[in-house]
Amino acid sequence: MPHKLLGLSGALRSGSTNRLLLREAARLYGAADYVEADLNLPLYDGDLESESGLPEGVNTLVAQIAEADALLISTPEYNAGVTGVLKNALDWISRHSEKPMVGKPTALMSAAAGRAGGVRAQTMLRSCLVAFRPRIALGSEFGLANSSNEFDADGRLTSEHYTASLTALMEALKDDVGRGQ
Repeated sequence: MPHKLLGLSGALRSGSTNRLLLREAARLYGAADYVEADLNLPLYDGDLESESGLPEGVNTLVAQIAEADALLISTPEYNAGVTGVLKNALDWISRHSEKPMVGKPTALMSAAAGRAGGVRAQTMLRSCLVAFRPRIALGSEFGLANSSNEFDADGRLTSEHYTASLTALMEALKDDVGRGQ
């Protein structure tokens, strides 16, 4: 049975290079069922939670994480950090009674316009994930620099270097999933 991969993009824009990167990572992973999570959630607000409970989108996201064999998380770098979209989703997930990320094999990556490819955002993301205790796949840090010029018309990476690096990260993730089953 193919593994289930869930992609979380720190960018909401449908054509973002982080979404393209997640899709390319899923393709390079190999036989897998891939779904992209919807992180278009209301801003975390304790009053909203007290009055209405968790939004349905949060419950859906938590269920998707729980059902996935592995997570792919890609974030742009906004002002040297993760996006508000991604941090907000993590804040909501933390409020759920289920802790679906504990022990979950997870690959981190970033795509950004700058030369460093968003790696500072990954550093912040790793700090944000400590409380969630996922199993972060060990491999080369993957930051896609100048990201708007790195994909072809079909959404495939054009650089052999980036393709090899992302393939290696997906192999590390696949090995981690295999060890957990």
